[in-house]
This record gives sequence, structure tokens and C-alpha cells, in this order.
Amino acid sequence: MSANPTPQKSTNLHVGDAKPGCKKNDPILVIDNVKKTFGGLTAVDVEHLEIPRGAITALIGPNGAGKTTLFNLLTGFDTPDTGTWSFLGNQLAGVPSFKVAQMGQVRTFQLTKALSLLTVLENMKLGAKNQAGEKLINALIPSRWKKQDQEFEAKAMELLKRFKLDAKKDDFAGSLSGGQRKLLEMARALMTDPTLVMLDEPMAGVNPALTQSLLEHVLNLKNDGMTVLFVEHDMHMVRHIADWVVVMAEGKVVAEGAPDTVMREQAVIDAYLGAHQDTDLGVVTGRIQVISEEDK
Repeated sequence: MSANPTPQKSTNLHVGDAKPGCKKNDPILVIDNVKKTFGGLTAVDVEHLEIPRGAITALIGPNGAGKTTLFNLLTGFDTPDTGTWSFLGNQLAGVPSFKVAQMGQVRTFQLTKALSLLTVLENMKLGAKNQAGEKLINALIPSRWKKQDQEFEAKAMELLKRFKLDAKKDDFAGSLSGGQRKLLEMARALMTDPTLVMLDEPMAGVNPALTQSLLEHVLNLKNDGMTVLFVEHDMHMVRHIADWVVVMAEGKVVAEGAPDTVMREQAVIDAYLGAHQDTDLGVVTGRIQVISEEDK
């Protein structure tokens, strides 16, 4: 029996054939005609895309495919040339990033954004929303925010324990390792009680010793009722934890489907390895050991 049993995969996520832009049974995020150009280069050109609710969706593709740019557009960190998208039925085009997060759609970054000169605990508390002390009049009257601040600190400590960072609570965030900063970002995102968590390359720059821990935390997000959309280059990780995979190349969605199926599609292999290759991507990239049938 494997020490890391195969995650329970979500099924019946789509309607009809699994192809680019296919309908989902219960989409949480719906994207239409989103396009972004930089000079003469088209970075993103997504005609239609739906992200299934309650599942882990991987967004993959070669470097320069437009994955992070799409993340930036969907979360209000950049503005598209055209297009609309909705989250839980609410239109988000033109909504600033802080309001997107308040609505329950949060993200982490490929390059971590921890505030280095604040402690780990202070970084966590900054992630809480609707803080009474953010209003000047309340900030001047401690009785208006102290109780809430104590509640936020208790919640932050609970999350730090879950992510095994509680011993670092008084350390400056800048002193953490790359992997620990990734954990801090993920934990801080949960301070907002999100519905959709978007992770941009959560394994990038992470020591292999922390890889399994990060994997388990991503799986726990789904187990706790959240939807996960993540960008990743590690195909073994994608195959192991993703319920659904969306593939981008040159700004467009070129394939969608279950991991095992998508990684064998010729369009996907061509996007990664060049035309006229015939190789399952899962066996040529990545560092996460795939659990075999014998281990199940």
C-alpha cells in the first residue's frame, strides 16, 4: 500500500465531448472572448473557458503560453483588450484586484509576495478581510477593533499550525525559505475564506523536501470545499492531483480533459515537445512520483 494514496478524483465535470471550450456541469468561473496583446504579440486569446466548481483544475502549457497573463486578467491585476468573465455569476471585468479577493477569488504568485520586514504572523493577519481597524476613526479607538484583531490572530495561528509554520510566527517573513514562503502565501490566502483559490506555479523554486507537503495542502483545499485552479509545469504533479486539465499554447486553449487523456493528445505533445513527437508527457517531465496500479 502506498504511503500517499491516490487522491479521489472528481468526475462528470463536463457536458458532451472534452474539447476546448466545452461546457461544464457546474462552472464557477466562465470566460468569454478574453484577449490581451502586448504590442503586436497576442498573449491571451481565450474564446470560451469554464472552470468546474469543487474540482482541482490544472492550467498547463509551455513557457509563453499565456497562463500567468490569464491569471492576472482574471484577478484584476491586468486589463484585457476585450472580453468578459464571471465568478459565481458575478461579472468581474473591470473589478479591481482587492475587490475580486473580497468576493472569494484569491490567488498566489509565482514569485512570492510576502512582506519581508513584517513577521509571519503579521503577514497572515494582513490577509483577513473587512478589518475594522482599516477605517481611520476605528483605528483611533482600540475598543472598536481589538476583539476582532484577537479573532484574526487566533485564526492565523490555527492556519500556521496547519501549515507547520507556527514556530516561525515571530520571524521576519524575509527569513523564510522559498518553500516556506509558498506555504505562507497559501495560508494567508485562506485568511479570506475563499471559494476559488488560484495558485501560480506553487512548486516553482520549492525544495523537493517540501513538495509532498505542498501537494497535501493543495488537496486539502478541495477537501475543505474550495475550488482550485493552478498553473504548473510538473506533469507528474498535474497527473497525480488534477481532476481536469486545461492546456494553453500561444495564448489559446488547445485542449481540455482528464489528465491521463490530455497528456496523450497530439496537440498537447506538439505544444510541449514540437511536432511529430509521440510521447506521453507524464513520463518525460516532472519530479512527483506517479502512483502505479500496484501501489493502490
